[in-house]
Amino acid sequence: MYYIDMPSAAEIGELNKARADACVSIYLPTTPLSREIEQSRINLGNLAKKAVSQLESRGFDKRRIALLQEQFENLQADVDFWSHQANSLAIFATPESIRTYRLANQLSEIVEVSDRFHLKPLLRAVTFPHVAHILALSENAVRLIEVSADMPAREIKVPDMPENLVDVVGEATIKDYSGTGNRPSAQGHNSYLSRYVRKINAVLRPVLMRSDRPLILASAKPLETLFRSLSSIPALPDTIAGNPEHLSDAELASAARPVLDAHYADKIKDFHRLFDDRTGQNRTTTDISDAARLATFGGIDRLLIDIDSVVEGFVDDESGEITFGAEEDAASYGIVDEIAGRAFRTGAQVMAVRREDIPGRHDLAVISRYPV
Repeated sequence: MYYIDMPSAAEIGELNKARADACVSIYLPTTPLSREIEQSRINLGNLAKKAVSQLESRGFDKRRIALLQEQFENLQADVDFWSHQANSLAIFATPESIRTYRLANQLSEIVEVSDRFHLKPLLRAVTFPHVAHILALSENAVRLIEVSADMPAREIKVPDMPENLVDVVGEATIKDYSGTGNRPSAQGHNSYLSRYVRKINAVLRPVLMRSDRPLILASAKPLETLFRSLSSIPALPDTIAGNPEHLSDAELASAARPVLDAHYADKIKDFHRLFDDRTGQNRTTTDISDAARLATFGGIDRLLIDIDSVVEGFVDDESGEITFGAEEDAASYGIVDEIAGRAFRTGAQVMAVRREDIPGRHDLAVISRYPV
């Protein structure tokens, strides 16, 4: 079983603003299989030593280093913590504090030391959070399922939600009044289904229109077609096909994963299409120096960043000018990470992706709010 601590946007914002004389960011692969987790504990020890080595080479206060080492040693010794893991672990430590996030995403091994935390890989969890609502819809039942990255799927009880088609139109209504008991014509039956869908839309709208989670339909035709044509609630184009009546909440959540993967792939494709359009207007760049200046002055509208690459250096707080630094330097920090943080704080849409998803396979790609 996965044990996931999904960071909220507010938590990421707080981590982005944090400053200290030593901010250590560590990402390492883990496993939900407790019998195989020992290697991850060993890897953490090695990465912590690497961070300490950077601080020692800078002449950092030995008492402060001892406090930092104690944070990592206590975490390594927490047997219960290591028995409950997911696919990756993100650790943010200072001599005074340590915060951890167990993530479903499979992240590469990274250690960064600076006066601020390295958050770019963590943004991946926010970019593709694998959260959704599922509307499991059939004539005999209707359920709204909430899918979360850090909790089991669960049914949401919606006030006044009809139990089924009969609950809306009445059992007698859908029979032939000739006394034969036959179902009405296809046209007549579709009119009853339309009433059913409109009722569902009416009770769902107050619940879902306040949510930023995408809606996935689990339904067979013609109900799927009717919902898309009659409901004011947008649903993702892909559907969990077939009758969902006999699927558990967990089975529906599993079936939702490929639908969400396709949704996230479409978001990246949309970025590429807009990037191509804006290039002719001089409103795109893949140059890190240009991106840093744009981020500093709130000029980034959308940003793709490579979650794995690290470009060391500094970004001036006033001008956005870049000074490139050496690798493994405890004074410098990830420039792309800082650009992402500044863009995030000025309302830009930031997505952390793989390098192959970025135009030209650069470290980043920017769509700006004005010509560069």
